[in-house]
Amino acid sequence: MTGWRRHEGLAVALPVEGIDTDQLIPARFMSRPRSAGYGGYLLHDMRRDAEGHPDPAFPLERPEAAGASILVTRRNFGGGSSREAAVYALIDAGFRAVVAPSFGDIFAGNAVNNGLLPAQVSAEDAERLLAALAAGPLGAEVDIDAGAVTLGGLACPFALSEAQREKLVNGWDDIDVTRRHEEAIAAHRAALAAARPWLWPGATRDQGAR
Repeated sequence: MTGWRRHEGLAVALPVEGIDTDQLIPARFMSRPRSAGYGGYLLHDMRRDAEGHPDPAFPLERPEAAGASILVTRRNFGGGSSREAAVYALIDAGFRAVVAPSFGDIFAGNAVNNGLLPAQVSAEDAERLLAALAAGPLGAEVDIDAGAVTLGGLACPFALSEAQREKLVNGWDDIDVTRRHEEAIAAHRAALAAARPWLWPGATRDQGAR
């Protein structure tokens, strides 16, 4: 995964509250291999009419939204089940950032671990951004170091912990963060093995009696 600090792209509005992970990618598509790409299943059921055809009125189906990489939406985005495939669907569809007043905790963690920015703005700023996008998608910028999303004349700060920022900038996930401490982990294991050898697989009963 490649880290990043700043992204310029097309922002699109999805003024809906409480979009959960089952809506982001319905469970029936999750048996497909990730290598096949999940982008085509993003918001699959929401994007279709009663007959199952793509709804041209849905924001992401509008021609001017093609290539959008910044999604602006309302509170409680990504709640529900812990499925990481919801993040895969957004990334595979070309999104680099989601801007919302609040996120499901597990979704936000999965997003950061996969290079997707969950930019948490105030509810007021989210509504300002949505209003600016009401007429259609616009060019925008998200800057991780500055902690701001800029669209037109609006510059809205977003919340991001230092740990999240570090992961996104460096392209790290939880395993990468753990590997940074390999030397300390190895030293601890060696010291523990010397002090309490009976804890290790293959230890004899005599060792355990010491």
